[in-house]
Amino acid sequence: MPPPPLGPPRTAPGRRARLVHWLRSRSLRSRLTFLSAAAVAVAIALSALACWFIVEKQLYNQVRTDLADVQAIPKLPPTLPAYCGATPEAALALEKATPSDMGGTLRDVQFVAARTHEVCLAPRAKRAIVLNADDGQAYHLKPNQSIIRDGRYTNGDPAVVRIYRADPDPKLGPGLMMMATPTKSVEESLQGLALLLGAVSLGGILLAAVAGRLVAHSSLKPVDQLTDAVEHIARTEEVGTTIPVQGQDEIARLSASFNSMSTALANSRERQTRLIADAGHELRTPLTSLRTNVDLLIRSNETGRPLPAATKTKLLGNMKAQMQELTVLIGDLLQLSRPDSPKPVRQLAVVALHEITGRALERAKLRGPGLVYDTGTEPWYVHGDAAALERAVINLLDNAVKYSPPGGTIEVRLHQGVLTVRDHGPGIPADELPYVFDRFWRSPSSRQLPGSGLGLSIVAQSVKEAGGEVALGPAGDGGPGTLATLRLPGGPAPE
Repeated sequence: MPPPPLGPPRTAPGRRARLVHWLRSRSLRSRLTFLSAAAVAVAIALSALACWFIVEKQLYNQVRTDLADVQAIPKLPPTLPAYCGATPEAALALEKATPSDMGGTLRDVQFVAARTHEVCLAPRAKRAIVLNADDGQAYHLKPNQSIIRDGRYTNGDPAVVRIYRADPDPKLGPGLMMMATPTKSVEESLQGLALLLGAVSLGGILLAAVAGRLVAHSSLKPVDQLTDAVEHIARTEEVGTTIPVQGQDEIARLSASFNSMSTALANSRERQTRLIADAGHELRTPLTSLRTNVDLLIRSNETGRPLPAATKTKLLGNMKAQMQELTVLIGDLLQLSRPDSPKPVRQLAVVALHEITGRALERAKLRGPGLVYDTGTEPWYVHGDAAALERAVINLLDNAVKYSPPGGTIEVRLHQGVLTVRDHGPGIPADELPYVFDRFWRSPSSRQLPGSGLGLSIVAQSVKEAGGEVALGPAGDGGPGTLATLRLPGGPAPE
């Protein structure tokens, strides 16, 4: 059994693969220089070749045209004796032929006898013309017709040959008359033109390489600046570094995008640093209080002097309150640690805002049992996260409960997707309104009240995720208190 045929032998990577590998190993500037020089080289080479072929065709066409315009030979006696010297009068007429009779140039003329294939040169002919196998076709031409072809002399020089049919001779029979114009000078001119075009092409390629290098350097200068900025950030971790943007091209867009990214990173780091600092500051107070109370209890046990029952109960109540404050603060921090960008709508569900408001009111009544709640809600459905929206509504109600006087009234309305919460407390000064939604911001007049300064920040983030708006301001009727307005897109019926 013959062995199975082997697959094609493995060969080394071709030139194209080696070129691609070489280009990938070079720098971008080197690749741009090489590719620009290569493109110009191909264009110059194609232009040079086209120019050479056009000139060649024009020169040879000119030679053929000049040879086709010669009318002197057909006027001479077209018989074999005339060209072989048998008739002295005809031979003398050919000898006296002037350059004007030959179209301005004396050309080599010979006669070929059809029977003997004897070649007879004209008196002033210096070189014999090489015969071709197809020259016999000229015997079928009419007296005024001729064939023009490329040919050679017997010494190898190139020529353009014109062939006539000669009239039959009584002794030797019919023959062919051949007239040739040398084209060696044309070939020498073409060779000189080829050298000239080659030199010009080489110079053009070198200039293209230099120009490509300069263009690559100029074009990639913004990229170098961008690279330096990125390396500087990676080395020093100093986000916020920007580079100058010039123009409106792709490099300018890349630079502008980098500047935006760098600024966003700087802002993100600043927010992160501020959040950590503010969280540490807010955590320090309850932790210090807890440590003080725990140390007091431990010292009481170590010294054997128990604290009075009322004092111990108060300490434990304070510790419980501080633990609750820590729990709320940690929950708020976890809530704020989520991304600031809104969630896609497809990840949200249709929720009933009036039901969320009702549940939030029940929880708020437990925290402010001595307050009066004036409520009025209408059905409204929105796309959002039910837990986040309920937390936002609870934070608004907690804020109203905290600042309401004892026995005060909290008005809650939900109409056409607008939820309003109004208390009758001292209100918020106008100069503090721009900061109420900042993280860990607390009014100087309310720092003695419990809270972390994160509640309204959570409200703003949750409402933004649901595509709504929230605002805080004075009551619209000119009375005391603060009016919180929350707007959410939706409809009175679930979609």
